[in-house]
Amino acid sequence: MLKVQEIRELIKLVDQSSINEFVYEHEGYKIEMKKNNVERIVVSEPVAPVAPVAAVQVAQPKVVETAAVSQPVVQEAPKAAPVNVDQENLHKITSPMVGTFYQSPSPDTDAYVKAGSKVSKDSIVCIVEAMKLFNEIEAEINGEIVEILVKDGQLVEYGQPLFLVKPE
Repeated sequence: MLKVQEIRELIKLVDQSSINEFVYEHEGYKIEMKKNNVERIVVSEPVAPVAPVAAVQVAQPKVVETAAVSQPVVQEAPKAAPVNVDQENLHKITSPMVGTFYQSPSPDTDAYVKAGSKVSKDSIVCIVEAMKLFNEIEAEINGEIVEILVKDGQLVEYGQPLFLVKPE
């Protein structure tokens, strides 16, 4: 079975290439990657006509309001509170895939790590569930967890930062 790091590399290669679909089968395991090539269709409604404004000498710019076309509202995830540590020196542990973030192996057990926890390169810091598969995510660096950037059960994207680690 491929390691998480090898799968990450495959994802990067497929993402940077012009291919739309990739399938890898080996010893009963199958990895299938498809690019999301969704066409976006934008439909706009006509805006109510606005009466022309007469030429006026104005000392300040004048704002003319028009009827707005309703747009879908996109809600962003709440921003994490700023960290007092210099973030330039921190390592980000990122999600290697799209999935659901879990801090512990099961709901009735403690989290793998908390802020202040010491980790080594092969320490498991969380699980990302993708397509009914629970993928253990390793720290990849020796250090101390400074901040957990996502909440338990939250959907995460490929490359999204999950933890900030102060390297040793």
